[in-house]
Amino acid sequence: MQLNFEFMIKTFWLAFKAIPVTLEITIVSLLLAIFPAYGIARSRIKKQKFWSQLGTVYVSLIRGTPILLQILIIYSVMPSFLNVILKRIVPSINIFDLNPIVYAFVVFTLNTIATLSEVFRSALQTVDKGQYEAALCCGLTHFQAYRRIVIPQAMVCAIPNICNLTVVLIKNTSLAFLMTVKDITAVAKIQASYGFNYIEAYLDIFIIYIIVCSVVQIGFKHLEKRLTKKGIKKEVKNA
Repeated sequence: MQLNFEFMIKTFWLAFKAIPVTLEITIVSLLLAIFPAYGIARSRIKKQKFWSQLGTVYVSLIRGTPILLQILIIYSVMPSFLNVILKRIVPSINIFDLNPIVYAFVVFTLNTIATLSEVFRSALQTVDKGQYEAALCCGLTHFQAYRRIVIPQAMVCAIPNICNLTVVLIKNTSLAFLMTVKDITAVAKIQASYGFNYIEAYLDIFIIYIIVCSVVQIGFKHLEKRLTKKGIKKEVKNA
């Protein structure tokens, strides 16, 4: 077997230019997931009867089903169902004209909410309840106690898991090509289809994802160190 290095180099740069699409899906999904994930985490910690049970069912449902199945349902089944309903309300609307990346945002946001809620829940539970109660005794409101005391400490504990979640999310976005989104994988596969150079294309994809994920991990490592040092300095100052 002989690799076509000329094709490999050309495809590498073409796929490399699709990195912004992959990062867009990742960043938008994370941002949209933050508040719902936090809400689920808080309801489960507080053991709120209805919301806690609903959150538990949602997390179990999302984490218990393959993301590929979620993509097939949301991208293949859901549009047809919504089209029938929307046509009765607004006949001029055509759901099939929607940009495919919107479906990617929906799929990966729903998936991220479930995982991120578990990250937040475990991180919040690492903070001693006594600190929260002491903050309330000092006159801080519930919101102020969480913003100034609980969340900053929880974030330091959550960063490694958020990093892992982000890396997994970046890798999962490689399935966005199933929704006709032209991400890294889609661009490389399209180029490979012209001359059946799939091995070279897959090697390109492999290298690009290693580069992207490595950069993300380094960035989170620096963020973790910065937050840790900031926390240590604050403790010394308070002492």
